Amino acid sequence: MTAVHHAGVASPKLVVHGGAWDIPLDQLEAHTRGVARAAKAGYFLLREGASSLDAVEAAVTLLEDDETFDAGRGSFLTRDGRVQLDALMMDGATLRAGAVACVERLRNPIQAARLVLERSPHVYLTGAGAEEFVREYGMGLIDNSELVLDRERLRLQAAQTREQAGIPDQTFAGEQPPATSHDTVGAVALDANGNLAAATSTGGTLNKAPGRVGDSSVIGCGGYADNRSAAASLTGWGEPIMKLVLAKWAVDRVPQLGPEQAAEDAIAYLYSRLKGHGGIILLGPDGRFGIAHNTPRMAWAVCERKGLRAGTHLNEL
Repeated sequence: MTAVHHAGVASPKLVVHGGAWDIPLDQLEAHTRGVARAAKAGYFLLREGASSLDAVEAAVTLLEDDETFDAGRGSFLTRDGRVQLDALMMDGATLRAGAVACVERLRNPIQAARLVLERSPHVYLTGAGAEEFVREYGMGLIDNSELVLDRERLRLQAAQTREQAGIPDQTFAGEQPPATSHDTVGAVALDANGNLAAATSTGGTLNKAPGRVGDSSVIGCGGYADNRSAAASLTGWGEPIMKLVLAKWAVDRVPQLGPEQAAEDAIAYLYSRLKGHGGIILLGPDGRFGIAHNTPRMAWAVCERKGLRAGTHLNEL
């Protein structure tokens, strides 16, 4: 397991991740560039006085639009060859949250999650109902084919060929972290008013059953934010993360342990309890942050007054 420890003063800050897995060497630059660009965009808004919600939305929107990541265009395909997207946003000041799942006609589900947060009495909308809700507020719908890449069609075909040959899917099985994934994106931010926010977005897992929902859009699992404790976004194998309600588990420990130790403990707990693999970013109301993962690499970036840092392994921080 890899973790980082950092202390700082309470000033605007943005931390993003682009997924925890075994990122191939030839993709490291694209992942680093993608998270750095997202962090800079979100932090620019914070520096101009925007809210933490604005910042995480802007950062995750850029990651959804970047085909490098498993969110928005370029996501993994379901068993029937479609893209289904999930996203969550939470406001640490009010504990309002908005989430969408299994949406197929939205280019940026994180923007849909923001609309649910701000415009709906509900927290969670799914499928066609979520699409119709955001369409009423002016969000355009697209054809699902606009989200599908040939790269992912070939990847799905290969996975189904292995399945038909009786080769079990070892992506999330056993002791080893996933090597053939590309994963969830997320951001956490602290604004000039001391408010925290979290956002997480994903296209899910390769060859998943249509209708499957992982941790990313589930409040307290793939993300959580509370000004009294911390903001968190997770990445990794969704099923064990959900069973542990891991974002809330980590956030609740920040006041006692600090975000550095809480992040490390959360990923240790994920593995010791359920042999799960993944990563977490945690940001406290004092500006201290923690990043941890138990996969070989996780794309990350931090942007604050002192500048930008980004990489795919925490020894680069």
